[in-house]
Formats: sequence, structure tokens, C-alpha cells
Amino acid sequence: MLQGKKIVLGITGSIAAYKACNIIRLLIKQGAEVQVVITPSGKEFITPITLSALTQKPVISEFFSQRDGTWHSHVALGLWADAMLIAPCTASTLGKMAHGVADNMLITTYLSMKAPVFIAPAMDLDMYAHPTTQQNLETLRSFGNHIIEPQSGFLASGLEGKGRMEEPEQIVAYLSEKLEDSPRGAMEGTRILITAGPTYEKIDPVRFIGNYSSGKMGFALAEECARRGAEVTLIAGPVSLQTVRQNIHRIDVESCEEMYQAAIQAFPQCDAAILCAAVADFRPETIADQKIKREGDDLVIRLKPTHDIAAALGRMKTPQQRLVGFALETNDEQTNAQHKLQKKNLDFIVLNSLRNKGTCFQSDENQITIISATGKKEYERKPKQSVASDIIDELTTLLP
Repeated sequence: MLQGKKIVLGITGSIAAYKACNIIRLLIKQGAEVQVVITPSGKEFITPITLSALTQKPVISEFFSQRDGTWHSHVALGLWADAMLIAPCTASTLGKMAHGVADNMLITTYLSMKAPVFIAPAMDLDMYAHPTTQQNLETLRSFGNHIIEPQSGFLASGLEGKGRMEEPEQIVAYLSEKLEDSPRGAMEGTRILITAGPTYEKIDPVRFIGNYSSGKMGFALAEECARRGAEVTLIAGPVSLQTVRQNIHRIDVESCEEMYQAAIQAFPQCDAAILCAAVADFRPETIADQKIKREGDDLVIRLKPTHDIAAALGRMKTPQQRLVGFALETNDEQTNAQHKLQKKNLDFIVLNSLRNKGTCFQSDENQITIISATGKKEYERKPKQSVASDIIDELTTLLP
């Protein structure tokens, strides 16, 4: 069942667009909340009025909803949804998705989507069988998308092939089966503390010591825990990301000291903590009251250590609590991670390596190894929302 799931339904310019009405009915019957995003050509096949009447929500098609500057946020949709289903999906849209051609609201929503994406292609056999289409499908699969294969059809020559979009009943059944792997509500009653993003340690009123962390991994973990029903306390460093789910209580901080104080205050009431923030290890010994002027050939800034938040919570941890740390390493990765695991009293540690280009700071993907006292699990490179699901799956096996 899809009870409580939030589904973005993308509709493109295919003759099969009329089947979207049945898809909407079936999704709503299973308890889902549906938001339609339609391409301009999709509106040539089915009217937004019909779709809006079924979903009880305005249909989104254009970037701007009114002439007064009000706009539809594809980023907010990407965070709001539990899944995105594109049905029907034309060959043109497949190509745009595979190559990031963000020229309409549907594609920008897809590119911002933090939840699993399901694609139901719809086209004639020649188009479906063309090497370009097949290559685009393989590219989209490699991104972690789910392809709902079209049905068998017949060419004029009598040769059997594929092309016609799968029936709505089968599409919704497939979606339901896949989403039940991480059922909503599985963590209800659980309280999770998560730290995310960088910390900024002031040098003077305009300068600071920091790092490149975007907070994407920590926010993905918060959304995943909240999606499963947990009450989440998210302590966020200075990032531009937004939270969507109401069961995330966000505390914004700037420095390590502020994050430390918030963490030690919140942790005793939590069942587990995931320390994903990239906390500065050092801060200036003194902070200048005014902007430091350029004088002389050099400037010496004396640094002193900041609080070790993981070690502090490790000392506070009770037998009933669980504590997860992160380690970003550049060399001797596993040795350093295992040392942190033991020293800081962690239940497991998530290892990232800067050797894996494009998987750490500011990236939308990650490649991790989970290390515990009993061994290690290595994972393939994948989007950070999928990595978050892997980490929370591991955590749930340890919760009481």
C-alpha cells in the first residue's frame, strides 16, 4: 500500500497520457497524495483541469505560476516527494533526462528529485528499439532510476516488439512493491539526532575557517529518517538547504561551539545520533573585533582545538542509545576509521574517501564503506538519498 506516500506524477506528450487518469485514481485509492507535473506537449493530449479535478491540486507545468513573479520550486518538489513516477515518458523526455536538458518544469523537477524515480516509457517499437533510446535507458538505469518496461506490441510486419506503455494497474503495483522496501512509519516513536553541514570559526567579522561541506548528506539522512516516521532533531551548520517534512526540528548553528552545545543538550532525549557534520577541528585562539587589515608580508593566526562532538556523545551514550559517526579520509582510510570507531565509542562509522572523485563535498553522489566492530560493508557509488537509505537500514538493525 502507498498510504501517506507523496508522489510526483510526471506526464509527457504521448497518446498514452490519457492513462494518467487511471494511474492517479489507483494511487489515491492506495492512500497516496499526488502532485502532477506536465510538459507543455503533454497538455495537448490531456487537460490540466481533468488532472487537477482528480488530484485536488493545481497542475504544475510552467516555472512561473503567475505574472507577479510567483514561481514553482522544483527543488521543493524534489524534497517533498517519496517517489517520482513519469508515465507516460516519451523518447524525447528520456533523452533530456539522460543528458540533463533542463528546458521544462518536469526535467528540472527530475534533476532535483531526492526520492526514487520510476519511468514508464511509451513510444512505437522503432523508436524504442533505436540504439539512441536504448542507450538513454541504460544511462538512466545507471543513475539508479527504475525503468518499468513497456508491453509487447506488433509491427506492421508482424514482428513482436515493445513500445506500448505498461498498464496503470501494473505500474502502480510495481511502484507499491518497491516503496514497501522502506515502509513509511517503520521508525515511528524513534528520536534521531543528526548533525549536518560545515561549521564556520570566525577570524574577524568578515572571515572564517571552514570547509566545503554542503550538508547534502546530512539533510538526506534527516529526510530519510523523517520519511520513515522518526522524530528528527537536525543541527545544521551554515548551508542553503531547506527541510520539507514536519517531523524535522531544525536547529541552525554556525560554530563548533554552538553545534556542540546543541548536541549535548539534545542527545539525552534521543535513541540515536548520526554525526554527519564536517566540524572544524581548530578555531582561532582570538577573534578580532574589527576586520584585519593587510599589513606586512604575512599574518600568523594561532589556532586551538575545537570540541570533539563525537567523543563527547560517545562518553554520554547509554547502553540503549546508538551513535553513528562519519570519517572523511585522504589516506589510510580504513585504519583511521577503525581508530575513530573505537576511540569515540561509535556503533558504526561511515567512511568516505577523497580518492573517490565527485563523491564527497558538494556532490550529489557518495560512495561509502560502513565499518563496525563485526566487519565492514562496501557500497557502490550512488545518489546521496540512496546512500542515506543504506545507512538508515543499517541503523535500524541496531535499534532496540
